[in-house]
Amino acid sequence: MADTHPSTLAGPLSPDGTARPPRRSDATRGAILAAARERFAADGYERATIRAIARDARIDPSMVMRYYGSKEGLFTAALDVDLRIPDPDRMSPQEVGRVLVAHFLDLWEENEVLTALLRVGVTNPAGAERMHAIFRAQLLPVALHVCPDPGQAPARAALSASQVLGMALTRYVLRFPPAVELSREEVLAWLAPTVQRYLTAAHP
Repeated sequence: MADTHPSTLAGPLSPDGTARPPRRSDATRGAILAAARERFAADGYERATIRAIARDARIDPSMVMRYYGSKEGLFTAALDVDLRIPDPDRMSPQEVGRVLVAHFLDLWEENEVLTALLRVGVTNPAGAERMHAIFRAQLLPVALHVCPDPGQAPARAALSASQVLGMALTRYVLRFPPAVELSREEVLAWLAPTVQRYLTAAHP
């Protein structure tokens, strides 16, 4: 995750605890990943090429191969997203809907990687499968922790994902004006009760 987490942009810490300037290799990796996300989102996995990504990043194609080995390796790195969901053990079942919606709003608004992931996910099967894996691994544990029947956790996690991803698609990718104009508190007020119900209400 070192290549996608915003906090890594300042580089590692020096012995006295202050941030070191970014290394040239970090800047190169960042440029490659940014170009790759845009290219995969625009062209899909099959049509995107290492040469085109290198051109977008203004580097030689050999540098892309040096850092990531192959297009598959680059694709995996470009879409390696840590949702940083709070520890389920520290979540109150009564507040889980609001906590998750607030968390996802913060993520979408601070991290363009997630927007790129969503754009890739809706344009090609490889991106969609990557999104499946990320949400399965990171959202399902929350559903398992708070839902009344663990056997229903996968369906409840999927329903919750439909809400946060649907809002992200309309607000940050398609940019529907009414969705963009909603304040953060308005989004929370609309979505949090629905996500809460999906995760903790009795089966209908």
